[in-house]
Amino acid sequence: MASTTATTAAAQETHVETHPSHLKHYFVSSEQQFDAAKLGMWLFLVTEILLFSGMFVAYAVFRIWHPEVFVEASTELNPWLGGLNTLVLLLSSLTVALAIHAAQGDDRKGLVRNLIITVLLAAVFMVVKYFEYTHKFHLGIFPGGFFSYEEMTNPYVPLFFSIYFVMTGIHGVHVLIGMGLLSWLASRAYRGHFSSDYYTPVELCGLYWHIVDIIWIFLFPLMYLI
Repeated sequence: MASTTATTAAAQETHVETHPSHLKHYFVSSEQQFDAAKLGMWLFLVTEILLFSGMFVAYAVFRIWHPEVFVEASTELNPWLGGLNTLVLLLSSLTVALAIHAAQGDDRKGLVRNLIITVLLAAVFMVVKYFEYTHKFHLGIFPGGFFSYEEMTNPYVPLFFSIYFVMTGIHGVHVLIGMGLLSWLASRAYRGHFSSDYYTPVELCGLYWHIVDIIWIFLFPLMYLI
């Protein structure tokens, strides 16, 4: 009886020693946990894509019904600022990819550095968007019934800017959420929480950030260029 108890205790001790701290008890390996987490993130991202798909459909329908509105309203959208923000987000996708690569190579300094650069690029994006919004508000360009820009006489122009503010606004909220997540990752990375054995949160947040960037890549030409 005593030998059985000793054997069980030794087995439990061995399990504790070989069981990584990041591995949940209901997974048999780090690989299984990573695959499950990645699948869960992809399912979440599908819902995000569906959310924006509905708005893109509304945009397409409205454009087919009232193409002249886009000709008039596009004069108040600055393609240079939109292009700058596109470049900023493309660079941020690169730095996120570099952060994941650094985590895989046990490069803690590189991981922290690239995460911080990504957050700073996201901040640049939001500052540019702030100036875009405040300029429109100064002119009286608001969504829906709050629209008061008298130089645009087409009655459907306010509806166009409603779509514009909803789509870019929700995208901006996603950028802010991404900034918070990336800042949290940078804090954890600085404390040495990630390595080549465990970098799941870094990769999952990287996937989220890439989707945010891809959505803007569709938003920019549709709103600013076409």
